[in-house]
Amino acid sequence: MSIISTRNTLPGRLRGLRSIEPIYLILLAIVAAIVLSNPIYLDYGPMMQLLRRSSPLIVLAVGQLFVIVSGGFDLSVGSLMTFLILICALLLNSSPELVYPAIALCLVVGLASGAVNGLVVSFWKVPSIIATLGMLLMLRGAGLFLSGGSARGNLPDTFRALGRDSVFGFPVALIVAIVFGTAAWLVLHRTSFGRQLYMVGANPRAARLSGVNVAGIRIAAFMFSGLSAAISAILLSGFSGVSTSAGNGYELQAISAAVLGGAVLLGGRGSVVPVIAGALALHALFTLLNIWGFPKPMRDVVQGLIIICAVAYSARRK
Repeated sequence: MSIISTRNTLPGRLRGLRSIEPIYLILLAIVAAIVLSNPIYLDYGPMMQLLRRSSPLIVLAVGQLFVIVSGGFDLSVGSLMTFLILICALLLNSSPELVYPAIALCLVVGLASGAVNGLVVSFWKVPSIIATLGMLLMLRGAGLFLSGGSARGNLPDTFRALGRDSVFGFPVALIVAIVFGTAAWLVLHRTSFGRQLYMVGANPRAARLSGVNVAGIRIAAFMFSGLSAAISAILLSGFSGVSTSAGNGYELQAISAAVLGGAVLLGGRGSVVPVIAGALALHALFTLLNIWGFPKPMRDVVQGLIIICAVAYSARRK
């Protein structure tokens, strides 16, 4: 008698479907709804424009994933993005030749902000939600103070090129997001640092007893999040311009995307590719709501529901 593999039976196939991350099915459903609601998105140009505008959120969500896996939150990234855009506009308005130093400054400030968050959380034992909330307020106040409370200055085209230019019809911003996501995947899933990050998020005490430098791992995770915010600010400036509210709400969107992608808010679990799909799904959902004519406050309502439902689903599955 031949033995038939359970994989080829209906129950086996159903179990195989259950192993697929739900976010992929959600993303497909939202994209299908967008195309049905507005067939123009079947064209290459509009679809590339949607992907271009989702790139800052993709980068930011991947950076947020590192902090969430370590067992923390980073609420300061949205204000950091706004701060960097305002400062670069003031700096480059009178000296457009300083584009590359300004980009380097963004990266350094992002890393420094993340390092401060990590140090406060690791050595002062301040909960990450409180530490990064304080950093959020500091960056928001500093940006408004230095800019005089309004959008001033100008960002030259060479600075905004990463966010709005294309290479052979492919958005540069999307290329940056793909490269950043690939690098993050390699670090998180193919290095000892990634394994230690999961250990710290799952059980900090056990990780410490195993010889893991818990403080160093957490600081590195926050620095990676700060770096992602700096890159996102550069990409966002390509189509948002200078605004005192450019990065508002992005911190919650990044957390929402990570949770949609299966990251557990208590730490120790999460993967890069589903989080990227979560960021795409969230941006696509907001696009769909705009197509349907929903007002902006509805986006906040939907985002809140997404966080609650995704966390509840994650806890139930765990």
